[in-house]
Amino acid sequence: MVSEHIPLWGFSSFPDLQGLLFVMIFFSHVTILAANVSIMAAIRLSHSLHTPMYFFLCGLSFSEACPTMAIIPHMLVDLLSDSKTISLPECATQMSFFFGLAANNCFIMAAMFYDRYTAIHNPLHYPILMTHKICFQFIKASWMVGFLVSLCIVIIVFNLSFCDSNIIQHFFCDISAVVCLARDYTSRQERAIFVLSAFVLVGSFVFITMSYVFLVSTVVKMPSAQGRDKAFSTCSSHLTMVCIHYGFAGFVYLRPRDRDSLREDMLMAVTYAVLTTLLNPIVYSLRNKEMQMALRKVLGKTDRLIPQMVNKRTLDI
Repeated sequence: MVSEHIPLWGFSSFPDLQGLLFVMIFFSHVTILAANVSIMAAIRLSHSLHTPMYFFLCGLSFSEACPTMAIIPHMLVDLLSDSKTISLPECATQMSFFFGLAANNCFIMAAMFYDRYTAIHNPLHYPILMTHKICFQFIKASWMVGFLVSLCIVIIVFNLSFCDSNIIQHFFCDISAVVCLARDYTSRQERAIFVLSAFVLVGSFVFITMSYVFLVSTVVKMPSAQGRDKAFSTCSSHLTMVCIHYGFAGFVYLRPRDRDSLREDMLMAVTYAVLTTLLNPIVYSLRNKEMQMALRKVLGKTDRLIPQMVNKRTLDI
């Protein structure tokens, strides 16, 4: 792109709804951050949750909160500004962080399912197979591979030749919206981006599916109905989020690109970026009794701590 700043279309189609959209997106952003921070605090402060499953959930909550920080603050500024632009380095950075963290989420979800499979299939060796060091290596590998794939996509996209005076038909630098501005975007680059996206989405989804098939085959052989119910309930919240996450992500990034479907792509990307991130902490907290108890303790401590701080400050004055 020749110009230093690129116009963003964003929500320009709804000029009368800019204020309402700002309020809705702002409160969604605050809710996402508050919910994920609460989950991380509950896991950190509750010793009963210091297990591999909650270690991965803590990593997922952190990774879920970060992509919104990459796109929503700029989106909120654009909603209040008449000049909706983004610089080229910021566009590349935004794309890199968003897709790197999204890929990281996929790999962490795969690690979470492997953890559940190991705990149910091989409970006697579980403490040896899933030590804190191994869990940390899973998280580290998820981040490294996720950002490596994202870097490859960004290099492909921003090595293209772009036209002057173009507008990104999106509220952030999404792949489909940016490559539509290129003069030399061919099927070769399209296949490369598709393969990288499929490696993240399809690869991790196949791993999750295989783990779940083996897990189900193990659970149905359990002699106790109570044990089977407990095993399935443990995985139900994770399976729910996998279906939501991969359903939206697959629809947005794996279906064939069409220049006439940019508005539809933008709507689905908003849903994927905001709704799935908002649903994650809700699903995990509502369907997990241990997490509910830990959250009550953390929120109870916070409620008691705030009045104490206020009273102390009053006495000091």
